[in-house]
Amino acid sequence: QTSSGATETISEEKGIKIIQKLIKQRKDSAEIYKTENRTDLYEKEISEIGFLEAYLPEQMSDEELTAIIKSAIDETGADSMKNMGKVMGIVNKKVAGKAEGKIIAQKVKSLLA
Repeated sequence: QTSSGATETISEEKGIKIIQKLIKQRKDSAEIYKTENRTDLYEKEISEIGFLEAYLPEQMSDEELTAIIKSAIDETGADSMKNMGKVMGIVNKKVAGKAEGKIIAQKVKSLLA
């Protein structure tokens, strides 16, 4: 963290993680507003998500992500869910902000199952 007048800069990777966290918060809020029929607040959150997404790297296609996950599975020799952490570690380093963690985890689970 930096304070007022600080000269420290954050890495691109940290910046991406911060933006992803802000997007996730807004998605969660938007869902709540939608269920409570607060369309004004829902639309505001959706608008902010669009603004924040412009600062993220282009997201990977489904095929690209699957290929990287399969490569990581081969690399680690993973054959069960016990090895999911190893696979996730490799994949997260390779995709760095180009895919959502939730989507990566779902794909890894389906390929290891």
